Amino acid sequence: MRKPILAFLIFSFSLTFIQAQQPKKSSASDIYESIQKLNFLGSVLYVAAHPDDENTRLISYMSNHVKARTGYLSITRGDGGQNLIGPEIRELLSVIRTQELLAARRVDGGEQLFTRANDFGYSKHPDETLALWNKDEVLSDVVWAIRKFKPDVIINRFDHRTPGRTHGHHTSSAMLSMEAFDLTNKKSAYAEQQEHAGLWQPKRLFFNTSWWFYGSPENFEKADKSNMMSFDVGIYYPSNGLSNNEMASIASSQHLSQGFGRISQRGSQKEYIEFLKGDFPEDNPDSNRDNIFSGIETTWNRIKGGQAIGDILYEVEKSFNFRDPSASIPELIKAYKLIQNLEDEHWKTIKTKEIKSIIEACAGLYLEVSANTPTTSNRSSIILNIEALNRSNTTLELVSYTISSESNSFNKNTVLLPNLKQNIKDTITLSNTLKNTTPYWLESKGTLGMYKVDNQNLIGLPETPRGLSVDFNLKINNTPITITKDVVYRYSKPDKGELYRPFEIVPEVSAKITEEVIIFENDKQRDISVVIKAGRDDLEGFISMAYPKDWNVYPDKQKISIANKGQEQTLTFTVIPPKFQSEGLLTPMVHINGKIYTRELVEIDYSHIPFQTVLLPSESKIVRLDIQKKGENIGYIEGAGDSVPESLQQIGYNVIIIKPEDISPEHLAKFDAIVVGIRAYNIVDELKFKQKYLLDFVENGGNMIVQYNTSRGLNAKQFSPYHLKLSRDRVTDENAEVRLINPDHELLNYPNKITAKDFEGWTQERGLYFPNEWSNEFTPILSMNDSGETPKDGSLLVAKYGKGNYIYTGLSFFREFPAGVSGAYRLFANMLSIGKDKINIDKKLND
Repeated sequence: MRKPILAFLIFSFSLTFIQAQQPKKSSASDIYESIQKLNFLGSVLYVAAHPDDENTRLISYMSNHVKARTGYLSITRGDGGQNLIGPEIRELLSVIRTQELLAARRVDGGEQLFTRANDFGYSKHPDETLALWNKDEVLSDVVWAIRKFKPDVIINRFDHRTPGRTHGHHTSSAMLSMEAFDLTNKKSAYAEQQEHAGLWQPKRLFFNTSWWFYGSPENFEKADKSNMMSFDVGIYYPSNGLSNNEMASIASSQHLSQGFGRISQRGSQKEYIEFLKGDFPEDNPDSNRDNIFSGIETTWNRIKGGQAIGDILYEVEKSFNFRDPSASIPELIKAYKLIQNLEDEHWKTIKTKEIKSIIEACAGLYLEVSANTPTTSNRSSIILNIEALNRSNTTLELVSYTISSESNSFNKNTVLLPNLKQNIKDTITLSNTLKNTTPYWLESKGTLGMYKVDNQNLIGLPETPRGLSVDFNLKINNTPITITKDVVYRYSKPDKGELYRPFEIVPEVSAKITEEVIIFENDKQRDISVVIKAGRDDLEGFISMAYPKDWNVYPDKQKISIANKGQEQTLTFTVIPPKFQSEGLLTPMVHINGKIYTRELVEIDYSHIPFQTVLLPSESKIVRLDIQKKGENIGYIEGAGDSVPESLQQIGYNVIIIKPEDISPEHLAKFDAIVVGIRAYNIVDELKFKQKYLLDFVENGGNMIVQYNTSRGLNAKQFSPYHLKLSRDRVTDENAEVRLINPDHELLNYPNKITAKDFEGWTQERGLYFPNEWSNEFTPILSMNDSGETPKDGSLLVAKYGKGNYIYTGLSFFREFPAGVSGAYRLFANMLSIGKDKINIDKKLND
């Protein structure tokens, strides 16, 4: 289900969002814009709750027009959202959405920050949100982010004054930002942070308002704007041939897992920000009041010793030679030396990084370290291919290089002559101390609302710092400068050309059970497969299994022998369930030289983000179900991506994926029931042409189950045989009481008796986007609601249509099946079985 990146993203300028791992190759225009940013000493921090909440128009405007250092603080990593491009949810989705944010920032020029908050799913009120998040910990992370980033200006995406009117995460992000604004300069607030970040006081805080928050454009037009500033974010950038809005659209389109691929926009467009706290910007001669930094010193005069640096760098900007950027290097070197003497460590660190990158680009300096393999494990040897190339007439010498895993430097004392490439090969053996490559926030088990991160300096980073890098110790115009490059893996494919992926350090062995949830519909034993993957050559050991005491697994252990790194060995174990309903965890334990490995290596490969490896606990949930079912052949029409087909196969159904073009009376006739995947009517255009065939299938005696869709963007206006109106009603409390409206209905009694116990152990939510209007032909089955709300009766509706049954459900089966929730399986089996073999139903009801 991998989707290629949208064709419109391919432009000639050097935004490296297509191959995110590829080294940036700056044009003269890129270098000039970097110099302009070098000469601006001001920062803006944008704050919201999730990936895709950020206003990329405003972030791009601040970064590319104002030239400010601009960051986006996303309180969460979007773990609780849906995934429109693949099956990954929860932790793995957080990895994808983190990388999509980084891809967006590579386009719009911003930086990315996070807190430890876990997106646990939709929340209706900030009280619930902040209780599950652990407000004090998240607030400390927001304070930490502000102290580290040191923004002059903070802009909130959401309104802190409207709790309960929108997603609780949204309002909470604004409330936390408001509170943090008053704490970041207080010594008593989170004192343990101060040795790492010091104190900081932002100058002003705004809310990025719009007509949406006023209900309509007409209401906003009438609103008092005396407390607001506005910007025309539709400005055009001749240097790259794009408007700001086009860049923003491209940045936003990186959120492909959320379905944010969009058409680019052009033309004038106003953005408004409402002043909330701090010092309101001083009166501006420009009547548009569009200078967010008014009254804030943003030149080099801002810092002690900065004037001399500015005298050099403003002239560099003024006299920049687009034909020969290297002409600026002598003056850039002078400024670089002065920056090293600055007392202000914050600006010294930022501007040192910026000016080194500019010097490197002006010299056309190409430095790359590519390993001969994409992965390795500790104590293994790899070959590093080092390439150094000076593409200018600048005097440049490679004095030495230092590999981060080695204690010694390798002296070279080699002059890099113009356009003469230096190739160096080095074989190193990794020590036993390097950490495996994996997202740092997933290393320890957290809570429902929080990730557990013990290292203060990791908190907020978008990703784990790379474990292997090389410091190139250079002399440029006889001035020592060190440039660091992460080790990468460079390769090619005949149909794709040159490709890059990050270099990963993996365990010497990993193991996974091929099924995350294993359902036993009876007490018959089943064979399960365990895949062992070698992270090094000549792997020898054995594997045993950990399992619940009322289960049995045979044999006790099996030998592992794998000759080559990257190869896999598949072993089969027989799992014997108990006689009665039971559940637990099955964990492979791999024994190598006295050490036990219990983690699985997950690989995530999509074209719009860098290749990712994730280490997770290797465990599968085993569930012995008390379940009965009728019918056998199920047709499944895929929607936005879920594991429902595989889950139904687990309980013995024969599930066939139906492509939209194959929907025909003849093809449908072979099935007992048709199940439509989540949001299929939102994203599968062909369904609007095939709906007649599907309803004819029901009329002729089949069952059709339609899982949730959103009311916005429906492709088929008549997806139901009778009147049915979708709403935004949802029940977010997974423990909310479920009331059986029609306890005698077949759907709750045959072939499985459904009780309140079947709704125990649900995860993240009960369901979403329930219908709130339906015709009399529909029978509501369940009633539920979140605390303080009116009952919601539209979560499960069934209607007789002809000889068959049409069922619409907003219950979150797509979340419950992967979690092995037994009651969800039993209820779904009843939905598939309705009307099939009604013999003895009356007797069962009487019993």
